[in-house]
Amino acid sequence: MFRKQWPAFVLAFVVPLVGVFAWWGGFARVDVSETEAGPYRYAYLDYEGDISNMRKTQRTVLQKFEVAGVEAGDTVSVILTDPRDARGKVQARLGYLLAEAAALPEGLQEGRIERRPVYRAHVQAAVLLAPSKAYQALSDHLETGGRTLVMPTIELYRPSGTAGRMGTFTLEMNR
Repeated sequence: MFRKQWPAFVLAFVVPLVGVFAWWGGFARVDVSETEAGPYRYAYLDYEGDISNMRKTQRTVLQKFEVAGVEAGDTVSVILTDPRDARGKVQARLGYLLAEAAALPEGLQEGRIERRPVYRAHVQAAVLLAPSKAYQALSDHLETGGRTLVMPTIELYRPSGTAGRMGTFTLEMNR
C-alpha cells in the first residue's frame, strides 16, 4: 500500500519542507574570513535569560526607536556569555545600530565598538536559521587552527527589505 503512495507523500510533504529550508537559506554558503570590522555605535538594553527569548527585548528596543522618531540601523546583539556554558542562558546587549549624529532614544543605553581585527562569518538566511549556520561555520574554521569560539561575539542582522529575499547575518569575534 505504501509503495503506491510514496510519490504523493514526497510531493506533499518532503518537497515543500526542502523548498522552505532552501528559501530560508538552509543551503546557503557561509563565508568565513579574517578582516577588520567597526566602528559601531548602537543603542541597547541589557538582557539576561534564555537565548530563545531575546527577540522580545529586541522588539522593545525597536519600539523605543520608533517612539523617539530615530531611525534604527541593523539589529545588533552583543553576546557576552556562552550559552553552551549556562544551558541556553545568556547575558547580552540587544539593540540596533545608531547613526553617529542620531539622538539616543530615551530608556536605552549607548554602546560603542571600536574598529578591530575579527573573524567574520557572513550568510544570507532567515534570522532564525542564520545564527546556527554562522556559529557552526566559524567554529569549524577556528577548529582547523586549534582555536575555539570566545565570547563576546557581535551579531548583526540586516533585513533584505523585500518579502521574497532573506536578510544578511554577520557574526564577528575578536581575533
